[in-house]
Amino acid sequence: MGVRLMVVDDHRLLAEALASALKLRGHRVLAAAAPSAGAADLVVSRAPEVCLLGTATPAEPGAFDPVVRIKRDRPQVAVVVLGPVPSPLGIAAAFAAGASGYVRHNERIEGVERAMIKARAGEAAVDPQLLQGAFAELLNPAAQPDDEGARLLQLLTPREVEVLVRVAEGEDTRLIAAGMGIAPSTARTHVQRVLMKLGVGSRLEAAALAARTGLLDRAAGSSALGVPRARTPDVGR
Repeated sequence: MGVRLMVVDDHRLLAEALASALKLRGHRVLAAAAPSAGAADLVVSRAPEVCLLGTATPAEPGAFDPVVRIKRDRPQVAVVVLGPVPSPLGIAAAFAAGASGYVRHNERIEGVERAMIKARAGEAAVDPQLLQGAFAELLNPAAQPDDEGARLLQLLTPREVEVLVRVAEGEDTRLIAAGMGIAPSTARTHVQRVLMKLGVGSRLEAAALAARTGLLDRAAGSSALGVPRARTPDVGR
């Protein structure tokens, strides 16, 4: 027996194409719509058995607010999320909001259909391999720069990081040039690039930002970058 459903996706054309494919397989599609402020209202008013909800950003705050609204007003509607391969937080957020399943955007139509039928029957509709990958990442999280210092460090080249370290330690253009074996004009250019990339207007601001975000500690401890800590010049020599 066909499923009575609605398709809601970020891209109207994709929603309509999926709706057409499911109609050809004997399912009754009540509506195909793009997400908007009224998408949840439409689902609540039409009360399908299953809602296929597409999202491009499953880990973004508020991505599953429509699911919360649908489940609050129509708890009998099973919501299956269509999205990219998410982070564990994306899958957790979907189910925490009340979703009955999570299916990848690139899943074959047969997989989407199976998920719909399982969700309608009250079962969790999610690929075991997707869950396995999510749990593996939760148990063995990849080292990913997710803080401000790491993000800023990625903006700079190894040489620019060395320049920033020297700026933070109070070296002027002449000392930076001498310490790095480059011309003062080249050192000045590096400093200006560092300021531009960090979005600050002065060396003092750059030094304060680097210290506040832990960028200096990351730079000093990053053997991959090969950035030496600047040494305070020995003026006695």
